[in-house]
Amino acid sequence: MVLVNVSGAPPGRTEAGARSLPVADDWKALAPELDRQPGDYQVTKRQWGAFHGTTLHEYLRQRGATQIVLAGISTSRGVESTARAAHEHGYNVVLVADAMTDTDGQAHINSIERIFPRLGEITTAGEVLDRLSRR
Repeated sequence: MVLVNVSGAPPGRTEAGARSLPVADDWKALAPELDRQPGDYQVTKRQWGAFHGTTLHEYLRQRGATQIVLAGISTSRGVESTARAAHEHGYNVVLVADAMTDTDGQAHINSIERIFPRLGEITTAGEVLDRLSRR
């Protein structure tokens, strides 16, 4: 499994202002519920998407990955940016709609209803877990 967190902000445009939400000291820590295992790979990103500026694509290609399953905490930013890059890299993209959230409800809905159908397959966590249990 690949786990992604974010550390800091990307270089570049700064006139957009500071973060709109306060962040705790441990904001980049992964949730314990993710149950990180010794064989899991962690990517720390500094921009919206998990591909740009990281070794994610190389890591996946070295393992022969052709499909990625995405979930996350910022549907219209991090998840959408990562999904777009995955699509552009030629991966089959699966988006777990009920395992995503966003601070902007309308942006969340827009990503799921208008953007994601063009990038990949939309599913639920239950369907993913069901398929994994049949393997």
